[in-house]
Amino acid sequence: MMKGKTTKERMRKIPFKVYFRNTWQLYFMLLIPVIYMLLFRYKPMIGGVIAFKKFNVFAGIWNSPWVGLANFKEAFGSKDFWNALKNTLILNAGDLIIGFPIPVFIAVFLFEIRNIHIRKATQTILYLPHFLSWVIIAGIITQLFSASGLVNDLIRRAGFTDVNFLSSPFIWRFVYWFSGVWQSAGYSLIIYLAALTATDPSLGEAAYIDGATRLQRIAHVTIPQIRPTISIMLIMQLGKIVSIDFDRPYMMGNTLVKSASDVISTYVYNVGLQAGRFDFATAVGLFQSVVGIILILSVNKVSKKMGEEGIM
Repeated sequence: MMKGKTTKERMRKIPFKVYFRNTWQLYFMLLIPVIYMLLFRYKPMIGGVIAFKKFNVFAGIWNSPWVGLANFKEAFGSKDFWNALKNTLILNAGDLIIGFPIPVFIAVFLFEIRNIHIRKATQTILYLPHFLSWVIIAGIITQLFSASGLVNDLIRRAGFTDVNFLSSPFIWRFVYWFSGVWQSAGYSLIIYLAALTATDPSLGEAAYIDGATRLQRIAHVTIPQIRPTISIMLIMQLGKIVSIDFDRPYMMGNTLVKSASDVISTYVYNVGLQAGRFDFATAVGLFQSVVGIILILSVNKVSKKMGEEGIM
């Protein structure tokens, strides 16, 4: 035996042929996801050059004429683009402020519940909306919050006037945010519960012996232990601050709240894709991707300076 030597030093003593003969199955298994990533993740990135061309479907990507930054100049010079960007930032910021902390608190309080049956039932009920598409959720919201919906009917029965949930841009944003919490909280809940199961229970027991209350143990023992997971989730969320899904604002929006629901994804659909302007749509999408990468790297660097692990 080679005592006192590291694994890397011992590996250098093994001939490469012997090492590969013993481990080729692992490399073969690794080859499958590598090929998948190359074909379906990296190869489509070549199509990003469309953003710098006047794309012609019949001519193809490489035979289409170059236009440089003309598509970007057109987007940045459009008033509708900046309005869509503003709405995207507002809606994503609301999702971050309202929707991000709620799953953390739910996970912590569920973890503190000793009755495992109540915990599992609550977790299942909260996770079920994640399987519903936004088409279904938008239909449910319309049935509940429209002028003739259930909520307004109850308000009228109570002797109050109707509330314009789906026709007032200001109120519509809150409906949008809380529907997002209802749909996605269960998914984030699973991630935080998984992190909580890996915490050290002896620290909480020591704090209990020292006289800490349950809330004090949650604030000073439980939450600090899952802080790395929280920071990673926050970094990923901040990286998507300028990106937004198409189906949620498109299905929940209407002409009365267009000033609040017209976001970048719907703007690209209306101005770019419906008009067959794939080059313009690609330019806007490339802008979102570049800004997203910059935000992720910046927030990750800041989190590391604050003592967190970060994502890389």
